[in-house]
Amino acid sequence: MENAPANGHCAPGFEGVRDAFARNFAEHGDVGAAVSVTVDGEPVVDLWGGHTDRKRTRPWQRDTLVNVYSTSKGMTALCAHLLADRGELDMDAPVARYWPQFAQAGKQDIPVRWLLSHRAGLLAPRERLPVEHVQDWDRVCATLAASPPWWEPGTAQGYHAVSFGFLVGEVVRRITGLSLGTFLRREITGPLDARVFIGTPAEEQDQCADMVGQLNEARLAERFPGAPKPPYQALSDHPLVAVMLALTYLPTGDVNSAAYRSAEIPAGNAHASAHGLAAVYGALACGKLVRPGTLEAMRRSQSLPDENDLVIGALAPAGAQLRWGLGYMLNHYGHAGPNPGAFGHGGAGGSYAFADPENRLSYAYTMNKFGAGTSGEDPRSKHLVAAVYAGLERARG
Repeated sequence: MENAPANGHCAPGFEGVRDAFARNFAEHGDVGAAVSVTVDGEPVVDLWGGHTDRKRTRPWQRDTLVNVYSTSKGMTALCAHLLADRGELDMDAPVARYWPQFAQAGKQDIPVRWLLSHRAGLLAPRERLPVEHVQDWDRVCATLAASPPWWEPGTAQGYHAVSFGFLVGEVVRRITGLSLGTFLRREITGPLDARVFIGTPAEEQDQCADMVGQLNEARLAERFPGAPKPPYQALSDHPLVAVMLALTYLPTGDVNSAAYRSAEIPAGNAHASAHGLAAVYGALACGKLVRPGTLEAMRRSQSLPDENDLVIGALAPAGAQLRWGLGYMLNHYGHAGPNPGAFGHGGAGGSYAFADPENRLSYAYTMNKFGAGTSGEDPRSKHLVAAVYAGLERARG
């Protein structure tokens, strides 16, 4: 394990974040990573260090991009909310209003909000798709449109690990005529000069870090040796069926490949820098992207009291009662600091980004060493967040 020097800067009062960042290399085995924090739209922490490859031959730079897995979902959801803010998308309208083919297989009444809150019952299609098909947008969307739900829509929440991006992204495409990644760049990240891509251009891929120890089917099989094999008939077959459906019926392939980086898989293949994610969430925290009513709608709970998530609960029982907003993880467990109104999204392996509107603060942590959790519970991020809020208190004290 290396005690990597932290490049970049911390504003006065936030020096503890630099210490926590260095400890992540010394104590938690980070290979390469970055953390960025804004307050009132201004950067107060912008640190990076380590390497972008397993052999530690290429240094991590401020502009290094890395696959952030499901932290991508926060960017995808934001595209839908921007359309809602403009009056072009009604969250309570049936999905089929915008995407007529979606009405197949009894799905004609599913509202858009159930796509964003993981209540549509469409964890995956009924047929397992090969990797090359998952990188074919039209094929995946046609398959999902023809698929029946795995449970009665609206009656339960179950994390749509991969399908979320195609479902929400196709609604965005039907309204705008643009792919999700193109809309994101044109309307949000481009104007903010934020380095976040869904469908990473070829000319940016030499800036991408390689994931180390990434999630794949072999690791799933090791983690869940008792899980049944496909085909599955119902979620009741086994408590881990929902996990296997979500993660293996829409396999994404080698996350370090050019094909994966170029594809648009908006639930899980955004390639981003930490300062790019922090810039987007900082704009949200400061009220610059959507109106106050839309911001409140984004973080209003869509979960029922004491409701368990069918997928997150199987992956990590401690996270079973994760509260969902409209496309965002709410701060149910305090992983986003002390403000219960903070909201954002984490990714498999440990990346995490959120907005705290009451404190006008944003946070983003990216890394390439695959670690624990999806909802901000990775100890590397938890230590950084604690240091951020300690610094905020000192800076304002």
